[in-house]
Amino acid sequence: MSDISKEILRDYINEQKFTSPDEVLTAMKGMFRDVLQEALEAEMDLQLGYNKYAISEKQTINSRNGYSKKTVKSELGPVELNIPRDRNGEFEPKILPKYQRNITGIEDKIMALYAAGMTTRDISEQVKNLYDVEISAEMVSNITNRIIPVVNEWQNRPLEKTYSFVFMDAIHYKVRDDKHIVIKAAYVVLGVNMDGEKEVLGIWVGANESSKFWLSVLNDLRNRGLQNVLLFCVDGLNGFKEAIGSVYPFAKIQRCIIHQLRASMKYIPHKDKKAFAKDLKAVYSALNEDVALENLISAKEKWGNKYPNAIKSWEDNWDNLITFFVFPDYIRRIIYTTNAIESLNSQFRKVTKTKLIFPSDESLMKMLYLATEKVSKKWTRVYANWDLVISQLNILFNEILNSGA
Repeated sequence: MSDISKEILRDYINEQKFTSPDEVLTAMKGMFRDVLQEALEAEMDLQLGYNKYAISEKQTINSRNGYSKKTVKSELGPVELNIPRDRNGEFEPKILPKYQRNITGIEDKIMALYAAGMTTRDISEQVKNLYDVEISAEMVSNITNRIIPVVNEWQNRPLEKTYSFVFMDAIHYKVRDDKHIVIKAAYVVLGVNMDGEKEVLGIWVGANESSKFWLSVLNDLRNRGLQNVLLFCVDGLNGFKEAIGSVYPFAKIQRCIIHQLRASMKYIPHKDKKAFAKDLKAVYSALNEDVALENLISAKEKWGNKYPNAIKSWEDNWDNLITFFVFPDYIRRIIYTTNAIESLNSQFRKVTKTKLIFPSDESLMKMLYLATEKVSKKWTRVYANWDLVISQLNILFNEILNSGA
């Protein structure tokens, strides 16, 4: 409509003498039908090589053979069309495929509502209210199932050879499995490529979180072409270090400081939490590893006898907690916590909060994939100071980056 001059529109409006919005809508519906009908006629002209008023130009034995009526659903309501037919039965209009009777774009809207976390029953009611189209919850599910091949292709796509940082975490859901309701983990891997761009490398639904399953995830990444990871950022799952080392032996590992802090704080009663947290902050915010160790020793002298397990967990995991001290502040801020992937998981929780139980792994995977697509569209910026980050990485990981592995 933007190409129609204002004069023509005004003439049309004056001619129609509209007195209500409903009359405008009815007129728009008529115009829409006329334009669609003309488009069908133009397609038939192209198919036969002549229009119906220029039979002398006919150079084919095929010819027009009347019309068949077809009513389609549109955003303006039902529209009745006359579909041109040819004698040979070869004409199949592209603008309105043979079996299509719904041109509202409802399927796209259903996918958007599903991605936003609405249940199939709620979507069915929404479509009925908005478009007066009856569509069952089962049909909504069938429509969303059409993305399953897309999800499978995405999950098995080739990956880049090298990623600078890889964050790994799991989020847990209730899923129906063989008539039982079980807790399953969605294993999520978020990568940062060498250009500083974030990318969800994959999501795997499996048994409750274990290092054995994480090993299979890492092997999958390797098989899809990811040969080098410079640094993994992970939580405190037992066996994580060994699983990573068996697939990516040259990668550095940074255990999430925030996870570590939470793990040690569970041993501290409320009255001492604030003071204990302050002493631990002096450890992980130290200028370098030596100062951090001095501050840990001071914290141990102060709290060790009272809360031995809280301090012991820092000592036991020290090697993986201090990796980030090698780096300058602008890299430390990226890797000392798994916040990047926890932020993604929080988006997953938003869209899945209405689903108390997923009927299958496939159903969970569909929703997480659609949420991933939605979130990743907002990742338009690379990390701050990435030129400085990559310069540091090129020096610190020179052997890996130039190994040709």
